[in-house]
Amino acid sequence: MSLPTRTTPTPDKNIASPYDELNRRIVAILQEDGRTSFRTIAEMLDISEGTVRNRVAWMKEAGHLAIVAIVDPTSISYRADAMLGIKVAPGHTPEAVAARLGASPSVVYVMWVSGRYDLLVEVVFDDEDGLAGFMNGMCYRDTGIASAEIMTGIKMFKNQFLLKRDLPDGQTTRDAAE
Repeated sequence: MSLPTRTTPTPDKNIASPYDELNRRIVAILQEDGRTSFRTIAEMLDISEGTVRNRVAWMKEAGHLAIVAIVDPTSISYRADAMLGIKVAPGHTPEAVAARLGASPSVVYVMWVSGRYDLLVEVVFDDEDGLAGFMNGMCYRDTGIASAEIMTGIKMFKNQFLLKRDLPDGQTTRDAAE
């Protein structure tokens, strides 16, 4: 005799969508503090805890949501950090070069861009030797890279490390959830 198994209902894709208004409000709260309990979120939004749990599970399952710890880069003093302007060599693709560079744990940002460069790459290191080693090993010896310009920071004025789109000026993600 087998016992019936309990399964979570499969959501319709709109309910798991990050564009659904309720999901956006749940995500806004989690962006402010990813440790906020489902119970607290439910109370803030006047919905059931089960609704929050299911919505979060469905968004995670659909690949729309990951709850992770993010270190505020402005609170860490790396001794060597830089933006690299990379020009991809003829016969190579930005995707391939980005994949190779992105495999390094020192690379924190890679974007294919238009304009003077093909890729913008942000790197961070504990010391200048780390930056020099990266440039020698990952950039100057890579036949997929035609040139690399190193731009080191002089002073940080703003570093918005969390995505907060569609919010009026001055409004926090927690404000948007209320």
